[in-house]
Amino acid sequence: MGIGVGWKMLKLWMYLCVLIMGVEGLGVNWGTMATHKLPPKAVVKMLQDNGIQKVKLFDAEQSTMSVLTGSNIEVMVAIPNDQLAAMTSYDRAKDWVRRNVTRYNFNGGVNIKYVAVGNEPFLTSYNNSFLNVTLPALQNIQNALNEAGVGNSIKATVPLNADVYESPENNPVPSAGRFRSDINGLMVQIAQFLHQNNAPFTVNIYPFLSLYGNDNFPFDYAFFDGTSSPVVDNNIQYTNVFDANFDTLVSALKAAGFGEMAVMVGEVGWPTDGDKNANSNYAYRFYNGLLPRLAANKGTPLRPGYIEVYLFGLIDEDAKSIAPGNFERHWGIFRYDGQPKFPMDLSGRGQNKYLVAAENVKYLPTRWCTFNPNAKDLSKLADNINYACTFADCTALGYGSSCNGLDTNGNASYAFNMYFQVQNQANLSCNFEGLAVETTQNISQGNCNFIVQIASHSPPGPGHSLLSLAVFVVFFAGFAVRQLGL
Repeated sequence: MGIGVGWKMLKLWMYLCVLIMGVEGLGVNWGTMATHKLPPKAVVKMLQDNGIQKVKLFDAEQSTMSVLTGSNIEVMVAIPNDQLAAMTSYDRAKDWVRRNVTRYNFNGGVNIKYVAVGNEPFLTSYNNSFLNVTLPALQNIQNALNEAGVGNSIKATVPLNADVYESPENNPVPSAGRFRSDINGLMVQIAQFLHQNNAPFTVNIYPFLSLYGNDNFPFDYAFFDGTSSPVVDNNIQYTNVFDANFDTLVSALKAAGFGEMAVMVGEVGWPTDGDKNANSNYAYRFYNGLLPRLAANKGTPLRPGYIEVYLFGLIDEDAKSIAPGNFERHWGIFRYDGQPKFPMDLSGRGQNKYLVAAENVKYLPTRWCTFNPNAKDLSKLADNINYACTFADCTALGYGSSCNGLDTNGNASYAFNMYFQVQNQANLSCNFEGLAVETTQNISQGNCNFIVQIASHSPPGPGHSLLSLAVFVVFFAGFAVRQLGL
């Protein structure tokens, strides 16, 4: 074969590989706060089947790390916020690196690329809880990586919420971006340390949150397909909030003396339930705008070119806190059972193909729990619905959500069934003082899906037993209050 023909074949092969693998360097966030987790092995296979080459974790759980061994998937492990204080001890930091990084650093091991030190630790809602521990933890972890001889290839970073920077109210344009005044000194120190170690600045950007709770926000500005009211800044037209947000950070870094610093997007995505603006159609619209831009390495006006991005998230998590909003449990591009939610072209090249679902998923028996139409005493219906929704995910019943249109009996059925499934369809988990009965008939209504949960892939651990005990205690206490007037 001639050199010219060989080079053409190589280029064709490289092109085909790009098509198969998707957007260059595209990653996803793999969260595991679910009552019934897909088997980690099935998740890794799902990542590989979809050509996803990078994954960002929220811990360094051994069961997850073990299945990533030998996969060649690039991994960001994480130290949760509640462990940051411990990492201010260099010995503890070295021990963490030894147990969660270097033990996997062998030929055919886990391809660890980053360590996330905390997760959005400077949110104003945390009331400065992590203000004094994040930078020392970051320094100790990176220094421990350096001492272990892996610091050149594995970098520590801090995933930060976009609220660490802002534009002044009297000049709300990207070029006026600065770090938040109350943490400016700390942010400059963090940027300086990251810069010294050739580590990226990591930011989480959520255009959806610009819409959430703000009916005056220009709706189309949250997406990528144009707006009638672009923001003009120094002759630059910003037609979407992602670009404007990213460039506000670029300006803040420039003002701090780090204008050329690498910026990585640790989280970006769109939820599909739990709010009037959270649905599959809007999520499809968002990703259908984002992914082609990433594939084309378009970048932003102040940072044209490649941006490293991790989508948020991979799978829905029905046990996440809903303090920020009901949508928190619905960020996945896959459902709880590893089924794709909508056609999504990870290549960003208009192929409009479905994502590849998880294989060999095992479900509980095809049984549901429904409101008992023959129930006589309905006086305790509200109490029982509240009880079910305290220990199961009822966020789809909220305003603007997929099951918002159900009547009272439908709301009861949905709540009872979610509890029934969380409890693995256990005996007596579909009774609710005679208000519920089991059925083998699918009771889903329209867009409202009454699920059958996946089978747990491992027996419940001590934590599950403690949770069950806590549930029993809370329920019994509430029952006593109602029945005995305590």
